[in-house]
Amino acid sequence: MLYSIYTFWQEANAAGAEWAHHFRFLNLLQYITLRAGLACIMTFMASVIYGPWVIRKLISLKVGQPIRSAEEVHKLNELHGGKAGTPTMGGVMIIASVVAAVLICGRPLNPFVAVTTCVLVALSMLGFMDDYTKVKLKSSDGVSGKTKLFWQLVVGLCAASFLYLKTGEAGYSLVNEPLKISELTFPLSKTPLFDMGILCIPFFAIIIIGCSNAVNLTDGLDGLASGCTITVALAYAIIAYLAGHIFMANEYLFIPFHADVGELSVFLMALVGASFGFLWHNCHPAKVFMGDTGSLAIGGALATAAICAKQELLLVIIGWVFVMEALSVILQVGSFKLRGKRIFAMSPIHHHFELRGWHESQVIIRFWIISIFSALIGLALLKIV
Repeated sequence: MLYSIYTFWQEANAAGAEWAHHFRFLNLLQYITLRAGLACIMTFMASVIYGPWVIRKLISLKVGQPIRSAEEVHKLNELHGGKAGTPTMGGVMIIASVVAAVLICGRPLNPFVAVTTCVLVALSMLGFMDDYTKVKLKSSDGVSGKTKLFWQLVVGLCAASFLYLKTGEAGYSLVNEPLKISELTFPLSKTPLFDMGILCIPFFAIIIIGCSNAVNLTDGLDGLASGCTITVALAYAIIAYLAGHIFMANEYLFIPFHADVGELSVFLMALVGASFGFLWHNCHPAKVFMGDTGSLAIGGALATAAICAKQELLLVIIGWVFVMEALSVILQVGSFKLRGKRIFAMSPIHHHFELRGWHESQVIIRFWIISIFSALIGLALLKIV
């Protein structure tokens, strides 16, 4: 909406309209930095102000978070038993505020903004069904893993196909040379690593599914997922902004450039603000949980943004906490099936440290610290050569 106001003013100013001369400040609305900042403030304020109302509404609907029994998780039930009944599905305040901010501050028809927002909304709907099933059945088991994976695959393939067909062989460039979206890149190399061709579609879908589930696994402690989301989204907002400016991308940093990618900063900064606002209510002791409604959607959106910015491999570094959480589950399951032994006291790994004596707040803050440094390392790699 704000950008439409700018274009309306620009056309009027070019036509010599007298009123346009008195509203020259509307020229500021063309700048991504201003609109991204407004989006961040807007989502933060919306989450903080309307959060209590959302929480009361969730409580009235009796959508409390089911906690796994002592038979299932043993000592962990003693640590988390007091959280039973805390309202879940709090991710709706993140999703709603981000979508509203994108419509107001962003350019929703920008292809990268559109596909990232669609992934966010689609996976939030899947997460909502999962949360609703858990609440309805009063069990920690929601939608079956196969059903969830199927719909994640559908969303991932649709998003990847759209990006592959929309960009084709045009739009991107690397060091002033044309770059296909199917060509894999990494900041340490000024040339593409290799061209995946049409195989980039399943590859991108796997990234979206993997990140979606990784954030979901991270969402096990008060404020852990939302705090890590802030650092990852902020890092990619910076990357997207740089990738959308030809001098910074092609002449200085030597990273993939696309004129439309910069607009993703508005979406990502809206996510940063919404996560800060949600953290206001979700910090220990949490008054509301994000639930799969938020975590599945956020993970998928971050992965899509990384793909759009052509920095999908960098997500392993910037989102290291998410990767670490997912790897701990994979290693734990693999070790138990192959050797009959567990590597960790419990997975995901944040529960391992809890059972080893770390207080919940210690685990959360230390993981935040790791996330911050991971994001800084990822950003530093942009200008390593």
